[in-house]
Amino acid sequence: MIVGLDMGGTHIDAVIIEDGQIINTVKKPTDRDNLFKAIWTTLEELLSGYDKSKIERINLSTTVSTNAIVEDKTSPVGMIIQSGPGIKGDFLACGDENVFISGYVDHRGTVVQDIDTAEVKRGLELFKEKGIDTCAVVTKFSTRNPSHEITVKELAKTHFNHVTMGHSTSGKLNFPRRVFTSYLNSAVYDTFNEFSDNIKKSMEREGIDAPLFILKADGGTMNLSTAEEKPVETILSGPAASFMGLNAMLRTDKDALLLDIGGTTTDIFFLADGVPLFEPLGIKIDKYKTLVRAIYSHSIGLGGDSTIHIEDGNMKIGPKREGKPYAFGGPKPTPTDAMIVLGLIEEGDRDRAFKAMNQVANGFNMTAENAANKVLDVMGNMIKNEVDNLLYEINSHPVYTVRELLYGKKIKPQVINVIGGPAKMLQPTLEEKFNIPCYYPENYHIANAVGAALAKITTEITMIADTAKGILSVPELEVYETIDKNYTLDLARKRAMELLKESAISRGAKEEELELEIVEENVFNMVRGFFTSGQNIRIKAQVKPGLIQELRGDRFV
Repeated sequence: MIVGLDMGGTHIDAVIIEDGQIINTVKKPTDRDNLFKAIWTTLEELLSGYDKSKIERINLSTTVSTNAIVEDKTSPVGMIIQSGPGIKGDFLACGDENVFISGYVDHRGTVVQDIDTAEVKRGLELFKEKGIDTCAVVTKFSTRNPSHEITVKELAKTHFNHVTMGHSTSGKLNFPRRVFTSYLNSAVYDTFNEFSDNIKKSMEREGIDAPLFILKADGGTMNLSTAEEKPVETILSGPAASFMGLNAMLRTDKDALLLDIGGTTTDIFFLADGVPLFEPLGIKIDKYKTLVRAIYSHSIGLGGDSTIHIEDGNMKIGPKREGKPYAFGGPKPTPTDAMIVLGLIEEGDRDRAFKAMNQVANGFNMTAENAANKVLDVMGNMIKNEVDNLLYEINSHPVYTVRELLYGKKIKPQVINVIGGPAKMLQPTLEEKFNIPCYYPENYHIANAVGAALAKITTEITMIADTAKGILSVPELEVYETIDKNYTLDLARKRAMELLKESAISRGAKEEELELEIVEENVFNMVRGFFTSGQNIRIKAQVKPGLIQELRGDRFV
């Protein structure tokens, strides 16, 4: 028995899946003032009458880290940054206090200038004076040699709650993105771990002894202990749940447009020949570009509960959500009110829904029903315009998918798959606007929870084997091993698979669930003078995102 829980901006969705069958679902409003209580009462209702000892795992999609960043409710962070020569460090400043230290490691991992520990200690003292309890240290080529970051952590760890080291966040080369990723990891550390502690205490109190996994932005999961150390990886887990729900319930091998239309936002995804597009470098959250790997997604402030207002004689929907729909006691007209007026939704106060649409209709000299139809038309146009702009941008660059880089590929959706509360109601409008078939699954309203429940554990590693220096490194795992000058690409592939497997199992994966693959490999000859001095072997490997089990018994419409 698998439990999936998706914490959205408007609702918390929960589901129990057993042997590929959905056996119970719950949908409850999100209480932003007491998020933890909302989650737990949802779980209590979901599990009432079921044997809790049969729960194999609980997969949770949480907005805790994302909300902390977007709403500027993160913890203060002290940043220690070693940028080395050739780069002015000011633009990297991102914490509450930034200390730029001397010292330098070159691109081969050779220490050119030692770290000045007195400088570091003065920086740490400054953080303490400012009341900062969390810090991060990032040095320019720490993925090649992390010794300076390790030295700083040793100096800091007894005085700070948490120290993020840049090389542990990603093995990819991109110094500015690593700085911002490390900052965000420390900034959300306390928030996420408070959330984690509450979840664990409540599970213990309720007698649930099942492992808890957190959904990541790449559509995979990691166990709670890993998430506690790397909470930055939980950013944008909501869109990941959307995608995995779409993938589980509406499979296709075509170019496709995928939509999750919720109460607050619409999340947009694309498939290339049935394979999800991927962010090649990492996601951007707020103003920060990161190295957090992710499925390509784009969100707009448009949902069933978005506020409708008239501006300069034009109907505007969103991007704000100012409360419940008018028909449910809310303050402003929303698309949900329009759907009630048109008989597409049976819940809510129909008289209040008509009052809401009459408010809208007054601006256009039309009936409430015509105003309601106009609302759906405007929603369709907004989605169509946004998708057209995204496709223009995507098709102007190489297309990256979870499997490979597709040179010359142009995405041209042949089908729309849609989930979320308004999915059924907007299907005809979407088909009309895009002139292609549009489908929604039977359980479209709780698809995100299904996606969270069925997501596999994923992880990625970046290996560099430098035979001239005799060092093999996997920065994300903090693995540094000695190799000889005869080390080959075949040996590197084998070792990468071994380490990837170990990493996945440490994150809670079952060996039989793993799909390991090498997604990138390169070999460069190292030349000194007129002679080859060795090779630089680079391998990127991943546990491929996917579903724990196929969903059975769900229909699409």
